[in-house]
Amino acid sequence: MTEANAAPVTGDSPNALATVEAEIARACRDAQRDRASVTLIAVSKTFAADAITPVIAAGQRVFGENRVQEAKAKWPALTSAYPGIALHLIGPLQSNKAKEAVALFDAIHSVDRPSICQALAKEIESQNKHPQLFVQINTGEEPQKAGVAPGEADAFIASCRDTYGLTISGLMCIPPVDEPPAAHFALTAKIAARNGLTNLSMGMSADFATAIMLGATHVRVGSAIFGHR
Repeated sequence: MTEANAAPVTGDSPNALATVEAEIARACRDAQRDRASVTLIAVSKTFAADAITPVIAAGQRVFGENRVQEAKAKWPALTSAYPGIALHLIGPLQSNKAKEAVALFDAIHSVDRPSICQALAKEIESQNKHPQLFVQINTGEEPQKAGVAPGEADAFIASCRDTYGLTISGLMCIPPVDEPPAAHFALTAKIAARNGLTNLSMGMSADFATAIMLGATHVRVGSAIFGHR
C-alpha cells in the first residue's frame, strides 16, 4: 500500500493516545495490576507515515501491522528516524514471508500451523534474530479465521517447542465479533497458564479493559488511537 491511498487519520491521534493510556491505567488499577505489565500496541495498519509520526511524537513506541509488505514499505524510514520503535506483526503470516517478517518485526502474533513454524525456525537460525512469538488461538473455532483450535493448542505449543525449537512467548486471540469477549479471553488465559506462558495478546479498541481484567499483557488498539479507516 502506498501512502497516497492509505487511510487518513479521522481524529486527533495524540489526544486519542492520551485517552487510551488513561483508560489502560484505569483498567490496571481496577484489576490491581501494575500499568507496566500491559504493553499498548498501536495498530497502524493502513495508515501512512504522516499519520503515525504524531503518535510517535506523543511517546508511543510499539506499533502493530497486519501485512509484511505494507510494513516493509513504510517502517524502515520511520524506525531510522525514531529510535526505539518495536514492530509487532498481528496479521496472518504466509510461509514465504517468514524471512522478511523475522528481519522486520520484533514480535509475531500469528503462529498457527506447522509450515509457519518450520519457516520461522529456519529464519530465526539463519538471521540469528529472535522475535517474540505468539501462538494464535481460534477460540471461537471460526472457519474463516486463522488460529489453532483450543482443543489442539496444547499439542501445537508442544510441537512448536519440541519439533521446531521455537521459544513461544505467549498466546493471541481475536474473539468472534458477535459474542461477548470475556469467555474467549478467559479461555486463552487458561490455555496459556497450563502451558507455562505468561504473555497474552488480547483485547482491541472496544474491549481492552475486559482483556486487562482477564490477564492481557498486550492490547492491540487501532481505531481508538488513529480513528476509523
